[in-house]
Amino acid sequence: MASPARQADRATPRPPTPEPPPLYAPRARVYPRAVSGKWRQIKWATLVVLLGLYYVVPWLRWDRGPGAPTQAILIDLDHRRGWFFDVVIWPQEIYFVTGFLILGAFGLFFASSLFGRVWCGFTCPQTVWTDLFMWVERMIEGDRNERMRLDRQPISAAKAVRKTLKHTAWLVIAAATGGAWVFYYVDAPTTLVKIFRGEASMEVYAFVGLFTATTYVLAGWAREQVCTYMCPWPRFQAAMLDEQSLIVTYQKWRGEPRGKHKAGDSWAGRGDCIDCNLCVAVCPTGIDIRDGQQIECIGCGLCIDACTQTMEKVERPTGLIRWDTLAAQQAKEVRGAPVPWRPVRPRTLLYAALLGIVAIVMLVAFALRSDTELTVQRDRNPNFVRLSNGDVRNSYAVKVLNKRRTPRHVHLEIDGLPSAQLGFVGADVEGSGTTATLTVQPDAVGTFRVFVTVPASAAPSGAKPINFTVRDEAGGGRASHDAVFVGPGR
Repeated sequence: MASPARQADRATPRPPTPEPPPLYAPRARVYPRAVSGKWRQIKWATLVVLLGLYYVVPWLRWDRGPGAPTQAILIDLDHRRGWFFDVVIWPQEIYFVTGFLILGAFGLFFASSLFGRVWCGFTCPQTVWTDLFMWVERMIEGDRNERMRLDRQPISAAKAVRKTLKHTAWLVIAAATGGAWVFYYVDAPTTLVKIFRGEASMEVYAFVGLFTATTYVLAGWAREQVCTYMCPWPRFQAAMLDEQSLIVTYQKWRGEPRGKHKAGDSWAGRGDCIDCNLCVAVCPTGIDIRDGQQIECIGCGLCIDACTQTMEKVERPTGLIRWDTLAAQQAKEVRGAPVPWRPVRPRTLLYAALLGIVAIVMLVAFALRSDTELTVQRDRNPNFVRLSNGDVRNSYAVKVLNKRRTPRHVHLEIDGLPSAQLGFVGADVEGSGTTATLTVQPDAVGTFRVFVTVPASAAPSGAKPINFTVRDEAGGGRASHDAVFVGPGR
């Protein structure tokens, strides 16, 4: 028979085991409110400039002479070169692209150390296109409260029309975005006509569709989710910031304790924040800046504009939410006086030095870039050929790159084998002995089959280093390439 205590335990129900918290929080739809002010104007100006450049640049024309593309900026994958006005980047010069990427990375590090997430708030493509999509949404469906009411309403003809108009406009913008991206790789006017005629390649339609879909989904639906969960930069940028970085801050020491305010009420014993929540309503990521620094904050400054409007209405000093440093905020709270901003500090000096070094290296490399390049590849099967008279011959594939847009006559010379004779197959070449004149077409690679023959008495034993050199006496271009001549072993 069970004891009374055990019977009581059986009779008393145990509390249910609490469920673990969900791994992913459900998305709370963000309805940003329209706001006007200095930072909103800066964002509009940035949006117009960046989108204008993005959509217009592929249509700029540039005369490079006959046979060259007329598009000012063109990444020509078919011919494997990039055209940037008068500058042509060849595949052999891919290091310039790498240098520009490194330059952009250090520039971003430098800007972040000074101004926080200024890239995220003003110039990031996700921010720019999301701003554009939200503006279209606001024009069709109304501002924050009207959009919230519309989404709560049951489906109706009027609601369906407004939603259809919005998504149609989004798709048009997304398609223009995808098309503009493709236009950087092909001739824009020609390709546009082919797209509408159905004559473009499947690759063109595929990439236009891809970028249309990604723009529509990311800017129209994902929005702040991209900044919060998909983008790695919020995690990286924390390492670029310190207490002297300018960021969007809330002066808690001044705003608390917060509370509602009516005209004529005294401000004694309370802070300047009237808890209007406009800073939350205008935030594109839906956060409350008054809760301190958060990874979702993109540093757009719209909460500053909203708070400035509220402070002006209640006749309190502006700047309750402002661009400031954490060091200045702490000094104001503790001592009542700010500390000056220190843009020059070890972190910024390091980034500026790296930025300057990369820029100087890029400028020097560009200034010293040659308009002539030479590559030589020796045939290895067989290593050498012994002719009927005993002479030893090696064969080479010689390629001369002419970066100019005019034909060139270059002199090919060989050093290291005084008794060598040059021979050619399938080329219009003038000269004999150790020198010859080659004709290279404009903006092209001239490929030549070259035979180097030495008498049996002068044939080296094994491999002997030699050097090929091309020289343009008229234009001053010069390039060389080391190779070897292989003779029979002793």
